[in-house]
Amino acid sequence: MARLLADRPADTLTIGDMARQLGHSHGAVRNAALTLVRRGEADQGGTGQPSFGANAKTAAAAQSAVISPPGTHAPRAQAATSRATIRAAATPRQTGPVRRAGGQVYHPRELADLPDVEALNRLRDADVPVLLYGPPGTGKTSLVEAAFEDLLTVAGDGDTTVGDLIGEYTQDDAGGYVFQYGPLVTAMTEGRALLIDDATLISPKVLAALYPAMDGRRQIQVKAHKGETIKAEPGFYVVAGHNPGVHGAVLTEALASRFSVQIQIGTDYDLALALRIDARVVRVARHLAHQVELGELGWAPQLRELLSYQKTEAVLGTNAALANLVGIAPVEDRDTVAAAVIKTVGVRKIAPLTLGKQLPAPATRPPGTTGATHRGRSR
Repeated sequence: MARLLADRPADTLTIGDMARQLGHSHGAVRNAALTLVRRGEADQGGTGQPSFGANAKTAAAAQSAVISPPGTHAPRAQAATSRATIRAAATPRQTGPVRRAGGQVYHPRELADLPDVEALNRLRDADVPVLLYGPPGTGKTSLVEAAFEDLLTVAGDGDTTVGDLIGEYTQDDAGGYVFQYGPLVTAMTEGRALLIDDATLISPKVLAALYPAMDGRRQIQVKAHKGETIKAEPGFYVVAGHNPGVHGAVLTEALASRFSVQIQIGTDYDLALALRIDARVVRVARHLAHQVELGELGWAPQLRELLSYQKTEAVLGTNAALANLVGIAPVEDRDTVAAAVIKTVGVRKIAPLTLGKQLPAPATRPPGTTGATHRGRSR
């Protein structure tokens, strides 16, 4: 993946572009691309379909594999006893901001009288799998990234395959085929945390490959690679994310039963105010969220949208940011969102951010003239 991007430094490629050129599944390519972006070894763009391009670190990344085979790295060797002993030492709670691997800051929230990052680590110590659920943009992924520095992530969708989890054969430079292990195997053999993001978008038949690693067996069989058995090292831990109400998301009984603790994640609007997001817009979001709770509306801005509003306002101004806030709402909810913005913010009219008339072309000058005007001189 990195080699493909590095060889085309002037291009931006979509998941489909790269999948066709590499001969891998869309899910595998997407996972690899997002891993490069998360490590700062590639850039992501595009407002709809994401596209990816090389940056200054991509060429170096092309020299090494992103996901290593089992045994390449030693396990984390932090048995549950050592982790529990360290955490039981009554160290001061982490209540302040936590810097995630990508450099972004996460602000812990309270969970069961603990900072959420500490609660997740205690659940990991006890090997209690967690399912986080809530609307997109509420911070589920951010919380897991802040809690676990050794995290691997599978970005789930309807195209995710068993190969995306466990691994698949890929063609090497010599034209032969080698088995490339997937993130589940890597997390098991290195004793790392694994996030299955948007797990309920993945086919239940695919997720079934994960279950033996989560129960008392703590092992899986890689049928595609000589039927070898992979055993989980101490520290291996699974957490999943679920967006209820998203089209195609199905929380099956088999999946739900694997997660002993299920935590609802919503937007902390007080945090939004603390981050100095326009209080009027936060008030709009609170009002819309209440309508969603009552079943009167299907969408409300979450923290992700509020942070985007703040950034857009800083660049394009308040009116453009408000227009964009209305525009990103689902079509069926836009009128209600617009009405709430008009009432709370006090604007007369608001509509989705739209291109206007074509700008006039700059005036051209006759050939041979310059921009300066000179007075005639007589001799």
